[in-house]
Amino acid sequence: MEAGQIRECGLTTAIILPPNEGFAPQAVGAIGLLVHRLVQGGAAGTVIGAPGTYPPFDDVPFRPAAPGWGLSGAARYARGVARVLRHLQPSRIEVHNRPEIALRLARAMPGIPMLLWLNNDPQHMRQARQPAARARLAARMQVVTASGWLRDRFLDGLPPTPVTVIHNCLEPLPPPPATRENLIVFAGRIVADKGADAFVAACALALPQLPGWRAELVGADRFSPIAPDTPFLTALRAMAATAGITLAGHQPHAAVLDAMRRAAMVCVPSRWPEPFGLVALEAMACGAALICSPRGGLPEVGGTAALYAEPEPDALAAAMVALARDPARRAAMGQAGVVRAQQFGVDQAVAALVHLRRQGLAARR
Repeated sequence: MEAGQIRECGLTTAIILPPNEGFAPQAVGAIGLLVHRLVQGGAAGTVIGAPGTYPPFDDVPFRPAAPGWGLSGAARYARGVARVLRHLQPSRIEVHNRPEIALRLARAMPGIPMLLWLNNDPQHMRQARQPAARARLAARMQVVTASGWLRDRFLDGLPPTPVTVIHNCLEPLPPPPATRENLIVFAGRIVADKGADAFVAACALALPQLPGWRAELVGADRFSPIAPDTPFLTALRAMAATAGITLAGHQPHAAVLDAMRRAAMVCVPSRWPEPFGLVALEAMACGAALICSPRGGLPEVGGTAALYAEPEPDALAAAMVALARDPARRAAMGQAGVVRAQQFGVDQAVAALVHLRRQGLAARR
């Protein structure tokens, strides 16, 4: 056995990240966090991803895949990953969020059980946009989705097909603080799809009605300290300055959680249909009252513990003002959110994944 290689019952699992996914404490997105939690939680595996600017997590086996040759970025990445896989000789392969790469690796490594884990809408992905393409994927490999909403998107236009939902998960967090700041937080990518501009516009309406309250955006265009200053962010910075809203910029994940633990409210005003909504889950686990849009998988995450508002300034501002003026309701929502978040624990996700791995291996015997 090579140094640092984890084996589970004598079997090796290779976990393939998307080519642009960070896997370092300083730069990591939702998929990287999920994979890190699952491996740490007992779903053993060696993580393979693109070489990064920052050192990868040192508590999980990681192999960088230098790109090979090819006409497209996906082809170059898949060839680099295949090179690592031939050296590793895994018993099974799990590919996150890239159907095209999963198919390339299935051709390069025939006979090895393959699992495709979808964290975003497959109908917007290469080799998965049409029902026939998704049917081919399901025939060649196990398919997992991060939410029931994503499962429905995958199965749209297909006959009954086995697709497993394994929700994103959280490791146990410390108990929420007894007191919280009069603070409204947005955490995530500062882009239009996430509704960052709607949050700023809503706070500009709400804060003048709420003496002693303030608002803060935590994040950047990408999950990296060197994320570019986009035109959208430049314009938003000017709007935020006028409204007295703080832009904290990119922060390590631990600092993001700290901001949500301090905040009385966290707002997730996504315009696009969130495939899951990890920030919403983290906000609830931190004990903040959650305001979120009713789109995509967010209602699946928030359940009855969240307050739903369309990602428009007037609707969001009304929700902020209503909660700010009702501390008893905020406290009750925070407590309900903590209980709700406990349903998305690492142990449940690991157990479901290990069961699927065993099924996949048994089917190839």
